[in-house]
Amino acid sequence: MIHDLPPESRTLGADIRALRKARGLTLAELGEVLNRSVGWLSQVERDLSEPSITDLRQMARALDVSVSSLFRSAAPEHEQGTIVRAASRRPIGSRGAGSVEELLSPDLTDDFEMVHSIFEAGAQITEAVARPTQEVGYVVSGQLDLEIAGKLYSLNAGDSFRIRGEAFRWMNPYSAPCVVIWVIAPPVY
Repeated sequence: MIHDLPPESRTLGADIRALRKARGLTLAELGEVLNRSVGWLSQVERDLSEPSITDLRQMARALDVSVSSLFRSAAPEHEQGTIVRAASRRPIGSRGAGSVEELLSPDLTDDFEMVHSIFEAGAQITEAVARPTQEVGYVVSGQLDLEIAGKLYSLNAGDSFRIRGEAFRWMNPYSAPCVVIWVIAPPVY
């Protein structure tokens, strides 16, 4: 099973493969976008070939993640794949204005991912997002309005929610940032 991988198997290549699969892309489809061969991309995913910085930028753009999210943490070797220190979280997400998202999971090779999100005061997304996922969230602090399948919910610190593939959007019309912890399956970042 994917979560039984030893820490040394949780690599850049494994993260790229997990992101590609989460986006529903085949090796051929991603290779076409990157103007690279399936063989080269397969070698990158198996850590037999190392992509250049330019390759990583193109992959990040094609997979809709930040370039920095593809870099491994500087954790001591005995912590890699197990521990994520607060100062070593990888930024993820679409980098939209008004939100900051960081990966709390050590990597993207599990059946789920855990994300720390900060929604700035006054920020919102205007168009609903629908993903083929199951997601649960917990509001750590602040307030957040969440529209799920056309229904509007106002959430406060201590509240939690679930989204099962429905279209959703968030709004923080309040005067303070809102912090939310999300668990998303399968990983999308």
